[in-house]
Amino acid sequence: MVRIRVLVVDDHRIFAESLAAALAAEPDVEVAAAGSGPAALRCLERGAAEGRRFDVMLVDADLGGKVPDGRPAAPVQDGDEDGLVDGMALVAGVRSAQPQVRIVVLAEKDDPRRAALALQAGASGWVAKDCSLNRLLTVIRGVLRDETHLPPALLTGVLRELTAARKHRTESERLVESLTPREREVLRCMVAGLGRKAVAERLYLSPHTVRTHMQNVLGKLGVHSTLAAVALARRAGVGPVDLSGDVVERGGQLA
Repeated sequence: MVRIRVLVVDDHRIFAESLAAALAAEPDVEVAAAGSGPAALRCLERGAAEGRRFDVMLVDADLGGKVPDGRPAAPVQDGDEDGLVDGMALVAGVRSAQPQVRIVVLAEKDDPRRAALALQAGASGWVAKDCSLNRLLTVIRGVLRDETHLPPALLTGVLRELTAARKHRTESERLVESLTPREREVLRCMVAGLGRKAVAERLYLSPHTVRTHMQNVLGKLGVHSTLAAVALARRAGVGPVDLSGDVVERGGQLA
């Protein structure tokens, strides 16, 4: 019998253990539970190292508390032992690191905006925490067939949110394309959370020149703060500059 390996991630211990026990009663399901984002990552890494990868991860939508709107979620590798990593950041991080893992978000209530964000982060499903065990098993088996599962009542709202997100992304992409190559590199440094001095050291520029580039980036993007510029960049699909390894210069004249 082929067994489905499921990882339950929820910082409410009683709920996580109860759900894990219920799922483990199924003859074809093998379950583990984690109480935080970092703990979940360790479980996934250990499973991969042992050749026993997880197939599905069930993640609490409110894991580690909610991240205020507009503030980029902390990278999952920076989470602390108390699990202060939000659920959406964990979804995105796991889908990037282990794309074969299917992810289902468990929510206290239906929320079209957050469900849309979960799908954009890479989740394959959104289900209520109080759904029946049969329903959850249907979703688990469905996402393994590459199906996407949403409550029927959420479909219209989620489609509306995704349509709006595509519209915002198109506009954001247009604005980012107006930047020069140097300004785009500075923007990627901003997305990575680097300050003016760190950007200057990385790109071999003076702090004054970096300040000018940052002002130009804000002006061309039509925003008034670094935070807003980073949010717009993420909508446009702009990722952070690679901070690993040696500092290298990537193109043309320095200033």
